[in-house]
Amino acid sequence: MNYLVLEVGTALVLVAIGSIIANKLNFSIIPFLIIIGMLVGPHAPTIGIIDLTFIESNEIIQFLGRIGVLFLLFYLGLEFSVGKLIRSGKNIVVGGTIYVIMNFVLGLLYGKAVGMPWMETLLIAGLLSVSSSAIVAKVLVDLKRTANPETELILGMILFDDIFLALFLTTMSGVLLAGSTSLFGISLSVFTSVAYMLLFFIIARKGAPLLNKWLNIKSDEIFIIVIFATLFFVAGFSETIHVAEAIGALLLGLVFSETEHRDRIAHLVVPFRDFFGAIFFFSFGLGIEPSTLIHVFWLSLGAVIVTLIANIVAGMIAGRRAGLSYKASTNIGLTITARGEFSIIVANLGITAGLNPILTPFTALYVLMLAILGPLFAKESKSIYKLLNKVFKWDKKVIKEKQKERLETSEK
Repeated sequence: MNYLVLEVGTALVLVAIGSIIANKLNFSIIPFLIIIGMLVGPHAPTIGIIDLTFIESNEIIQFLGRIGVLFLLFYLGLEFSVGKLIRSGKNIVVGGTIYVIMNFVLGLLYGKAVGMPWMETLLIAGLLSVSSSAIVAKVLVDLKRTANPETELILGMILFDDIFLALFLTTMSGVLLAGSTSLFGISLSVFTSVAYMLLFFIIARKGAPLLNKWLNIKSDEIFIIVIFATLFFVAGFSETIHVAEAIGALLLGLVFSETEHRDRIAHLVVPFRDFFGAIFFFSFGLGIEPSTLIHVFWLSLGAVIVTLIANIVAGMIAGRRAGLSYKASTNIGLTITARGEFSIIVANLGITAGLNPILTPFTALYVLMLAILGPLFAKESKSIYKLLNKVFKWDKKVIKEKQKERLETSEK
């Protein structure tokens, strides 16, 4: 007897249980769903008619997970419009550049230090450079720091990070999925990907009036059908020109964010984003054999340490350049430490392209560690600042700076 629907239903029950537990603990659902996915799968037992191996339903669950990625990136595009990117200005350019360069360069050095080939090293540098917008936003709200002086800079850096992610994924998907090996082939793939992205930016800025008329549909039923049809078509078409389907979804979100229907689209998409996004994290864990994590423990722990160092240093530099206190600058680095959905998306690109399969368990354990440690570090930022202050004597530096300012003022 075919128990396909029961298998999918069982998977959804497990996703629901993980989500409830995470909510009770007031924590991100990402690590819980990955762990639950890891605990079942091909290596799990069959209990009566309840098959926890998910052999028959695996393809369907993986496909539902792919849909989750599309909704995650599509919604991100809706949130960070082209207009917002242009208006964000200095915070994006300065703080974001410092953050991305610091993480990416250290990621490259780390990848080569552990003996990874160049393509795997580039992906490791990329996934080490992208924080989780969802977790960071939740941390800021939960800790009631939305009004803090450093929050604007944090959001600017996160926004820049998302732009970097889009460019990185577009470029790497052009190189990896197109299979180009020559300099000309790689350059052509990158040019095609970037040109495709620029086309969407132009449509977003110039085509809004036409899109407003096209989307002026009173019926929510027909409206959501049109939006979803466009989303899946654009994502699918993107893959045919070797641009990751997730980036096609992101670009379409950027286009729709410029229309007067943005809020309506976002309102209708959120439930689908949350539902299918949860399945994505579960499906990611489903493909991981827990025993393989033992072999990548030190590799993932090293990456976590590199990320912590890069983020604290980058946060301190960016914060001080923006005129923020040492304490606020420390908050920046600790708040943006969390890694999640986007690191997994970068790793999946490498797996799809046939790169070293170690990327899957490495990324899973890396994300798990920082999805848990990130919010904890942000919550305990005062204690961590006090500890760092004992080492670097920041308070004494501030006192000396104020004394110097007073002396200069009195001399005038």
